[in-house]
Amino acid sequence: MDLRIFTEPQQGASYETLLKVAKATEVLGFDAFFRSDHYLRMGDADGLPGPTDAWITLAGLARETRRIRLGTLMTAGTFRLPGVLAVQVAQVDQMSGGRVELGLGAGWFEAEHKAYGIPFPKEKFGRLEEQLAIITGLWATATGEEFSYDGTYYQLENSPALPKPAQGKVPVLVGGHGATRTPRLAAQYADEFNIPFASLEDSARQFGRVRAAAEAAGRKGDELVYSNALVACVGRDDAEVARRAAAIGREVDELKANGLAGSPAEVVDKIGRYAAIGASRVYLQMLDLDDLDHLELISTQVQSQLG
Repeated sequence: MDLRIFTEPQQGASYETLLKVAKATEVLGFDAFFRSDHYLRMGDADGLPGPTDAWITLAGLARETRRIRLGTLMTAGTFRLPGVLAVQVAQVDQMSGGRVELGLGAGWFEAEHKAYGIPFPKEKFGRLEEQLAIITGLWATATGEEFSYDGTYYQLENSPALPKPAQGKVPVLVGGHGATRTPRLAAQYADEFNIPFASLEDSARQFGRVRAAAEAAGRKGDELVYSNALVACVGRDDAEVARRAAAIGREVDELKANGLAGSPAEVVDKIGRYAAIGASRVYLQMLDLDDLDHLELISTQVQSQLG
């Protein structure tokens, strides 16, 4: 079971804070550092000192880290043109020495689009499908050849399809709860399928849909990595769990029901239940980015028991 650290910087984090968390992620033996792609805070957080851009952040971290994978859950398809995003991701992959992964979603938070003047189209899923086709097509085009695409939403003509990522293939993540179109899209384009903040029952049902869609598309269901994103709130005792829950404005019982919360033993047990339904990777949503002791506790007392 891979454990990855997943951050939500729009809630309030500077680049320096993210750098500290990424370096701790690397030192403590976690597999990867991922971040969301949002420009506006959600809920009661103050959002200070203001948003950071996902791919500018990852470019900086690419030069400041050496081992961990770097990526997004999920890059908003509404924020960037697909050809431009292919260039950005390939460049950051080169800067990292081939450690980048691209999670790409349709975009959903209308308020942030209004706040920053970003168009919020009605038909987002169709655009996402074309974006995935273009990005993966650009990267797959042999050097010296050209790539063209004539879609409903995007048209590319005689693109040199450069630059290329450092990796032979940048892993692509698709995720979500949709029952039909999402599994089909994952089966066609994804190396990994992620379901965020879902119960064991809902996760098992969605993993099954993706496996079936993959097989219908001529792939083996096990070709994809299956993963969950879950909020983490771990403590050495009940008081520490309660303190960490209060720090992120959540209730302990709710976190235990919907996330990975409690003692290290409780969290190891719950991760094991996700593993039993096919998950081989968990993204730990860390909402208090100043609490590096939390990361150390998970590393020494949770991750160490997962093998």
